Amino acid sequence: MSASRSPYRQTRSSRITDEQIADLIYKLQQLIPQDQIHTAHSHHHKYSSTKVLEETCSYVRRLQREVEDLSQRQSELLQSMDTDSPQAAIIRTLLM
Repeated sequence: MSASRSPYRQTRSSRITDEQIADLIYKLQQLIPQDQIHTAHSHHHKYSSTKVLEETCSYVRRLQREVEDLSQRQSELLQSMDTDSPQAAIIRTLLM
């Protein structure tokens, strides 16, 4: 979504309200798998904004590591196979 269309866009004359921040935190919390939120409380517990942001950062870092690992594995696989093989053609098709 472009900044001009975002309901949370901040201008000189306006600020993001506490209600909008709470809404954004709620939406962010919905994007994090519940098993990623490490707590002894039940899954119905309302987490603090700080906790949600910390867990989101941690989750994104884990995803980045997974992407890097998969990219490395993919590179190794492509280097080890015959580039004219049917398997290589399938991989090229999937990557496009």
